[in-house]
Amino acid sequence: MRAADAPDTPYDTDALSRELDARFSALFGRECAALWVATGTAANCLALATMVEPHGGVVCHEEAHVEMDECGAAGFYLHGAKLLLAEGEGAKLTPADIEHVLAGITRGVHQVPAHAVSITQASEYGLVYRPEELAAVGMLANDSGLGLHMDGARFANAAAFLDCAPAEAVGPAQALSFGCVKNGAMNAEAIVFFDPERAELVRWRRKRAGHLQSKGRFMAAQVLAMLDNDLWLDNARAANTVAGVIAEGAGDRLVHPHEINELFVRMTQEERKALRDQGFAFYDWDDACVRLVTSWATDPDHAAALAKAISAL
Repeated sequence: MRAADAPDTPYDTDALSRELDARFSALFGRECAALWVATGTAANCLALATMVEPHGGVVCHEEAHVEMDECGAAGFYLHGAKLLLAEGEGAKLTPADIEHVLAGITRGVHQVPAHAVSITQASEYGLVYRPEELAAVGMLANDSGLGLHMDGARFANAAAFLDCAPAEAVGPAQALSFGCVKNGAMNAEAIVFFDPERAELVRWRRKRAGHLQSKGRFMAAQVLAMLDNDLWLDNARAANTVAGVIAEGAGDRLVHPHEINELFVRMTQEERKALRDQGFAFYDWDDACVRLVTSWATDPDHAAALAKAISAL
């Protein structure tokens, strides 16, 4: 409503869009440039496009969202650049995991060279990189001449779990896809560049990709509202807390430790049917487990009911 009541210039020249740089700079304690986009997929790929040439590659986990859930968007936005897949426990990458991929790339023009690393905070299995882990990955990337991007679709949940300064949760990443939609926004995400010059390239690429919206102030207003009074952290804490209630009911059924608002719970097909017969709805991850994700708006009573039902299986 604030954006609707304040007609302004189009695209990203309005007052709300121009406010993003200063707000994120204050949040992270260093100079930032921030741009809004409509989706996390666009945020990830436009950020990576500042680091990777068409003949290059991005080292990422084999379960990373850019690999498993973005329909080849990285290759599209990066004009044919390749994803170089690494293994790592809990969908997290260590320097050793990254080095294993790099070791398989010979010098010369016959293989795709790595140009960047993309990590996910928190990971696809709901696990959080600690500041020292981020520092180690950042050192490896820097020593190898690689850019470092962070997919932060659930960055808020990770920061809430760590209970540290946002700068510690992002570490040495050069660009962050700051997730808003999974944390309460309607249809806006932000790309935060810790090297502001990178943002200038993305302004062109965002337009070319069809993501420069004429009424951009409505995108900026959502991101600013998330930052106001740390709403982004309050929402994340609420989601993490109710996930903890379910985790307690799941007990040793948990595949990974509870850290954020995403749980993987071992369950047979018969047990899944029993829960669904009680009115619960959830996502089948694979034959061994289901995936449960809570949100800022999950009713604590519903979470308690599900926890009780799981513990009774």
